Amino acid sequence: MLEQYIRAIESSNIVSRTDIDGIITFVNDEFCKISGYSREELIGHNHNIVRHPDVPASNFKKLWDTILDKKTYKATVKNLAKDGSTFYVNTTIVPILDERGKILEFVAIRYDVTREMELRIELERQERELERLNRDLEERVRIQTRELQELNQRLEERVREEIAKNEEKQKMLLWQSRFASLGQMTANIAHQWRQPLTELNLSLFSLKNALENNPDPKEIRELYTRSRRIIRSMSKTIEDFMDFFRPNRETSTFQIRESLQDALALIQQALEKAEIDVRIEGEKDLTIRGIPNELTQVFLNLFQNAKEAFAKSSESPRWLRIHLGRDEHFAVISVEDNAGGIPPESLERIFEPYFSTKHSSQGTGLGLFMSRMIIQKSFQGSIEAINSLKGALFVIKIPLETEEKENS
Repeated sequence: MLEQYIRAIESSNIVSRTDIDGIITFVNDEFCKISGYSREELIGHNHNIVRHPDVPASNFKKLWDTILDKKTYKATVKNLAKDGSTFYVNTTIVPILDERGKILEFVAIRYDVTREMELRIELERQERELERLNRDLEERVRIQTRELQELNQRLEERVREEIAKNEEKQKMLLWQSRFASLGQMTANIAHQWRQPLTELNLSLFSLKNALENNPDPKEIRELYTRSRRIIRSMSKTIEDFMDFFRPNRETSTFQIRESLQDALALIQQALEKAEIDVRIEGEKDLTIRGIPNELTQVFLNLFQNAKEAFAKSSESPRWLRIHLGRDEHFAVISVEDNAGGIPPESLERIFEPYFSTKHSSQGTGLGLFMSRMIIQKSFQGSIEAINSLKGALFVIKIPLETEEKENS
């Protein structure tokens, strides 16, 4: 019966025996298999033949102090195979005593944990990389925040200069409008970051738990990939924000859908929070000439107005429809919502400067005025507002780019 127990242990574990000086007197097949040495190469040699040079001498002192004190030693040990590869084993070393209590030999029973240790090492490396990415992101946010503060300061200085010089009213209105947009955009960025930061915190917490509790490689990779995607998305938000306010007065040929998508990207989180379904319909390649950021500002103002109108509406479901079409040599952009429309007494005045249906704490009354100015002055187009059956409908007409006109 005892021999059967011994065979069972030897067939399922890595077993070796050494004398009191650490000289190997027996190894089973599993020991030979994992170490790469033959039985003849091991028996008669000191057990440190598989000692890994990375393991500090203090570990082995603790081992010998324990087993020479006739106590059982347990540890996860890093070893070196014959071919130079590393393997890890959970090790239990038991002193064998004679009837007088004198140590006869030592029996070591091990099982292979190489895969688990390699996985843990890789997980720790990934965690360190995530920490590095997080530090890099914090540094980038700090730099971008400083640049934004400097940009805001420059804008304030420009406004003071314009006031001091008493330049024409139109320039003053333009700068006030940009300040209003800056306030809206700051709020949008703060909102867009709130959810990703929460997701990133939960992801890192889950990664830590997965690392500590029997890690699953697939789960770890998914958490790691998810965290990197969130960080890249937050970084892209900063870049989009800075590009939007970077002065660039050169006109270019561009597709309307590009400015439309830029505006939606900047306010998308706010629209989703307000449960507003956005749909873009019609032609995809309408090309015009002008300053893309200015058209983006027009779209952003219309979307912001729609979002605020829904705050006073009980309509459900909420939707915002943007349709892109053409009328002879003009691109026609329709922006419609189902928020209930514009009060009839306000409809004729909404494009006037300083006129607003909102509370003074919510708006300056310059958004639609500046939108009409941009469409008329920068794009030689027009913008009109009417009430549809469900809500407000804004129709923008902009001349198509010359080459597209000729081909149409």
